[in-house]
Amino acid sequence: MSGIQALTFWLSEHPTIVGFRWSHTHSWGSTWSFLFTAIAVYITLSLLLHLFLLAVNRSGRPVPLGPIPAVHSLAMALISFTIFAGVTLSSAAEIRETRWFWPRSKTPFQWLLCFPLGTRPSGRVFFWSYVYYLSRFPHMLRTFFTILRRRRLVPFQLFNHSILTVISFLWLEFSQSIQVMAILCTTLVYSVVYGYRFWTAVGLPGACFPVVVNCQIALLVCNVACHVGVLMVHFMKGGCNGIGAWVFNSVLNGVILLAFLNFYVRIHLGFFNKKGKARGASSGAGGADAAAKSVGLKDKEL
Repeated sequence: MSGIQALTFWLSEHPTIVGFRWSHTHSWGSTWSFLFTAIAVYITLSLLLHLFLLAVNRSGRPVPLGPIPAVHSLAMALISFTIFAGVTLSSAAEIRETRWFWPRSKTPFQWLLCFPLGTRPSGRVFFWSYVYYLSRFPHMLRTFFTILRRRRLVPFQLFNHSILTVISFLWLEFSQSIQVMAILCTTLVYSVVYGYRFWTAVGLPGACFPVVVNCQIALLVCNVACHVGVLMVHFMKGGCNGIGAWVFNSVLNGVILLAFLNFYVRIHLGFFNKKGKARGASSGAGGADAAAKSVGLKDKEL
């Protein structure tokens, strides 16, 4: 097989992918008890680690982690891009195989936003949705890196990782519409974010603006647009599958949006205060370096 054919086979035509079925008995981590236990363990370990460092390391010095954060960022960038490629190829295959019985007015973009009523969590797209759900757990390691290196427990990180894990579980449990576009947007952004984090972790120069924050804003805007699109298709085209879970999902995403705006305003104001002090203390390259460091700190909070 050629390179493209081999890639297509392994990402969308492999029997494991085509024959996937979300099941509480056969899919690891697919039960409600596992979901809530995992999130509770994540929050508890984060709090305990934070309290332990406060009690033991009173000097406030960061704990050296060596190349671990860089390796984690590289791994997450590769995983995110693989999921993005897998969902893209799998969606194209599903559209190609099922389009013959769609209504004439239905477009592939509408399918990406809105699953037909009665859709079951099986097949190519749901396989990659399951992989995305599992990838939420290594994302949580970022919180521990923040605690160890910056000696801070960021509530937004705990809240964001926990809620996004619940949302990805709901996608599978209720065959929820919107998940294809949401996974495509999220994994594309994560590929850029973690690639940038790897870039800076190995000592290469960072950007002069907050890359991670801007990517997070772009992702939130994309999510809002997708939710509006699902709502329009649902009422104009006869209904979307999993709309009840979509409503709950929308509430959770709204809470994340409010939490992020609160976090962004607080950090943004602190950034400009530091930038003003840096310019007052030094001019030229010195002030620019101090401002760049403030940008880096702003990105590392997420």
